[in-house]
Amino acid sequence: MKKKDLLVIMPAHNEAQNLPELFKQMEEAGISQMADVLVIDDASSDHTARIAAEWGHKVVSNVFCLGYGGAIQVGYKYAVQAGYPYVIQMDADGQHDPCNIAVIYKQLLHEDGEGRRPDIVLGSRYLEGSKSFRLSLAKRLAHRMFRGIIRLVAGQTVTDPTSGLQGLSRQAFSCYAQYNNFDVAYPDANMLMQMLLLNFRVVEVPAIMYPRTWGNSIHSGLKPLWYMPRMLFSTLSIAFRIKVMKMDAGNRQA
Repeated sequence: MKKKDLLVIMPAHNEAQNLPELFKQMEEAGISQMADVLVIDDASSDHTARIAAEWGHKVVSNVFCLGYGGAIQVGYKYAVQAGYPYVIQMDADGQHDPCNIAVIYKQLLHEDGEGRRPDIVLGSRYLEGSKSFRLSLAKRLAHRMFRGIIRLVAGQTVTDPTSGLQGLSRQAFSCYAQYNNFDVAYPDANMLMQMLLLNFRVVEVPAIMYPRTWGNSIHSGLKPLWYMPRMLFSTLSIAFRIKVMKMDAGNRQA
């Protein structure tokens, strides 16, 4: 079967209960006509890999659990080696409606007045036309804080700086695939800050998201207590490294 120009990558850890309905929705949305789908099975103990294969999708299975960031970087490396021009990353838990894929892909191909295409397209919960579930107070405060930091340091307003629903150009995901260019522990607003400071073009589109039906979020339990200070430190350290120390110039775009 001929390879598509777009690869949808989905890191998945024990998502066997969520995948069948998600794949059904993707088929109904006609995703198979525009994209190949890669499921990165992150050492699941259930039938995540088997279900993905039964639906005809590409599967990479990690022997050891790498976590969300490590798994998604595996997807970037796969896309680089396979020669895909565009990647869209989405969650495997059903929170991201498959209808977002066509919207993000269209924006990735859209040229501005100077003939430039975006490097990163974020699916935002906060733009007009979006639809989302109500977030916790802690998450809303985190979004507000990182929104302010990015505006102050990078000079660009990003309404949803922690969105995991993203489209990336080859230049962007090739950067992420390189050693030490991607935070495999907590890739979030810190990575967005990095890419903005390296002059990658970032735009947002309205997104439709739902609450998780089955399983546990990666931010469940006591994890948010560590996530916030860790993410703040990482975001500020990236800003210092690039703006003050002038590092990472090799990845800077014109």
